[in-house]
Amino acid sequence: MDDIIDLPSLAAELLDRARQSSSGRAAKQVYAVGPLRAVVIGLTEGGQLAEHNAPPAATLQCVTGNARLVAGDRSWVLTPGQLVAIPPERHSVDALSDCALLLSVAADTPPTPVEEAIAAG
Repeated sequence: MDDIIDLPSLAAELLDRARQSSSGRAAKQVYAVGPLRAVVIGLTEGGQLAEHNAPPAATLQCVTGNARLVAGDRSWVLTPGQLVAIPPERHSVDALSDCALLLSVAADTPPTPVEEAIAAG
């Protein structure tokens, strides 16, 4: 991939789309090669990515706003610039404010594109 992605600009664009969506979510895959995927997700305050299975390896980085990752009885509040490894168990994400998140996933087999899963959920 030769293009540089301006995460703050993309975050603003996705948040605008999320605000116009009845689901309060929008996403765009920004990188996909082999088993590695990177997706930017915009969520409006109060929005959620409902509990779902974890891929073999993934991280979640907060670009703007605040979000909470919940896995079992543990949770992590993310603020801009913070990154957390997603534990390999069922988890969910809550938007504590309008937020944009960078999800990076590595899997032996490419997962369903996250933007499709978000649109369906």
